[in-house]
Amino acid sequence: MDNNLTDRSFWKAFWESRLGLIFDIKRDYVFGNILGKLKADNGYQTAVELGGFPGYYAVYLKKYENMDTTLFDYFVHQGLINQLLETNGLKEGDIHIIEADLFDYKPTQQYDIVSSFGLIEHFKDTKAIIETHLPFLRDSGTLFITLPNFKSINGWVQRRFDRENYDKHYIDCMDPVLLAGIFKEVGLKNVESYYHGKFSMWLENKSHQSAFAKALVKTLWFTGKILTKIAPFESKALSPYIVVKGMK
Repeated sequence: MDNNLTDRSFWKAFWESRLGLIFDIKRDYVFGNILGKLKADNGYQTAVELGGFPGYYAVYLKKYENMDTTLFDYFVHQGLINQLLETNGLKEGDIHIIEADLFDYKPTQQYDIVSSFGLIEHFKDTKAIIETHLPFLRDSGTLFITLPNFKSINGWVQRRFDRENYDKHYIDCMDPVLLAGIFKEVGLKNVESYYHGKFSMWLENKSHQSAFAKALVKTLWFTGKILTKIAPFESKALSPYIVVKGMK
């Protein structure tokens, strides 16, 4: 069975259909504080975002941390990247762009931070996709990966109201213990793996949903927010993301 749950046509259609794709990325953008601390604690200067089109984190690290950043993806739309750069006070060329297949590409440079956000869950062989990140990582660098937690209420919403999108995700990999084990297997140290975020949920195709679906999701969203006010901690049931990181 094909390891890849998506293809180029999927991503082209996905990105071209997205609304609100271009925006001013704020300092408190999700995961930004973790990335900033990695730089501050280790003196990192270079970073690559794998599978990250249109490059929100490559832009973030350039804009707020003045790092030398690279965006790597199988599908790149330069016009959209230029719009994102301009909106964030940057210009074409301020981040490097590599358009290639991650499984075929041989890196010519290694980076202090190698990251991906919502990439690995689109492949059935979790260890294999994580291993594609390693040739980009220099000694003493950090591999930083995040993915959605669809073993949560948010996952139930995805499965119930957007089954096509849900099926593009390999749910079994959404396990912090499993991911930490793989990081250690491939030789990384100081491994941390955990649920991230108090509560959130989303639908990629919200505008096409029925009034009932929108009302239910809104009700669940408010209920989840109340629960996390009462018990403000990350959990499998409510947290929207999983974070895993380790050092080479």
